[in-house]
Amino acid sequence: MQRRRFLTALGVGAWAGAGLALGGYSRRLDAGEPSAGTPDLVAIRNGEPEALFDHGIEALGGMGRFVKKGQKVVVKPNIGWNVPPERAANTNPRLVRRIVEHCLQAGAKEVYVFDHTCDAWRDSYRASGIEQAVKDAGGKLAPGNSESYFQTVALPSGRRLRRTQEHELVLEADVFINVPVLKSHGGARLSVAMKNLMGVVWDRGEWHSNDLHQCIADFATYRKPDLNVVDAWNVMLRHGPRGVSTADVVNMRSQLLSTDLVTADAAAARLFGLKQPEEVGYIRIAGEMGAGRMDLENLAIRRIVL
Repeated sequence: MQRRRFLTALGVGAWAGAGLALGGYSRRLDAGEPSAGTPDLVAIRNGEPEALFDHGIEALGGMGRFVKKGQKVVVKPNIGWNVPPERAANTNPRLVRRIVEHCLQAGAKEVYVFDHTCDAWRDSYRASGIEQAVKDAGGKLAPGNSESYFQTVALPSGRRLRRTQEHELVLEADVFINVPVLKSHGGARLSVAMKNLMGVVWDRGEWHSNDLHQCIADFATYRKPDLNVVDAWNVMLRHGPRGVSTADVVNMRSQLLSTDLVTADAAAARLFGLKQPEEVGYIRIAGEMGAGRMDLENLAIRRIVL
């Protein structure tokens, strides 16, 4: 099946015909517009993962805006599944490597990468390619497989989720970078920035049994990453979150970067092909709770095509 027909058949025809599917949806900032200021969102496409991030982070002011000399940085990709990179169930390892490199170049003392995985953590770290990528970049890997790594925190603005246990690395970090892969999800519809934060807590089962969408939004009111980088180079369009085969995946060659995780998710929903971000329950709820902004029409979006 040709790529355009494949996308249309899966309900994401907006991507094929409209670039980043955000056209006419925001206050536009083109690359090279010197007086535009720092954008709320950078949407970039048509490149390899490393080049997309290089240009995207530059448009946001450079990694030095986020990471200062001597700081401890925690990078949270999706490493949940014991599957290879081409399945797009996990964050692209090439992107993770580049982010770690940028952090160290900006002067970070330590850069840790971890996830509370769904499959066995050693297998997931290895099969995803992220273990080797982090080692090659000079970063450090940490596990999330024991409750002893997690500490209880209160969520004062939570409606259903009033407290949870969060990984100590995130609590100790000077800088927290959230790097989800955009993909379908059977329970949440989409897995992006807010959903990726389920990998920094211990008891995910509580979320699933206690109104998943509300719990995701509740946690978003508490834990706000300094930077969100949405990996949309390869995107799993169906059978998420683990996927079945590469037949579930399309190569979109894109990235979204924002300091606002609700904005990142709203833009990702549009990129995925949804007509309105509010079609994803937790995006709507998080926006209503003030966890971030989903009103893309009022935001400054820098679009870059390589």
